[in-house]
Amino acid sequence: MKRSHLTLFALIAALAVVLAACSSSSSTTEASDVKMDNETQVVPVDGGSYTDVSVAGLEAMLQNKDFELINVHVPYAGEIEQTDAFIQFDLVEQNIGAFPADKDAKIVVYCRSGGMSAVSARELVQLGYTNIWNLDGGMNAWSASGNELLQTNA
Repeated sequence: MKRSHLTLFALIAALAVVLAACSSSSSTTEASDVKMDNETQVVPVDGGSYTDVSVAGLEAMLQNKDFELINVHVPYAGEIEQTDAFIQFDLVEQNIGAFPADKDAKIVVYCRSGGMSAVSARELVQLGYTNIWNLDGGMNAWSASGNELLQTNA
């Protein structure tokens, strides 16, 4: 093997070791101790990005709620406790006044399965919001994890 190939191979091997070491993490049992980097995924979109959050991640966030939780599903199919507002996914821009005026405010959107809320998250980012979160799997994932859905607006 040529020396340049050996050097490249050594660099790749060293990088692999570093990445493997960085990706290992200790597991915890309490939802409040959930490492959010294990429970989230950044989704790039035109104009920025939003963050998909798992059910476990949202459970942890709800313990010290510092965000607006918005149900964007139509028609009404239930809600997660502590929901702040109901705004149809396809009427986000028309109802922008119902969202926080601060474009850096943390907003979590959800729907039944995650599709409508992904549309809403993408639109909010395109409207200039910088701290948008989407419940990955929506209310279906929430229920499947043993969490209750409220039926208050039926």
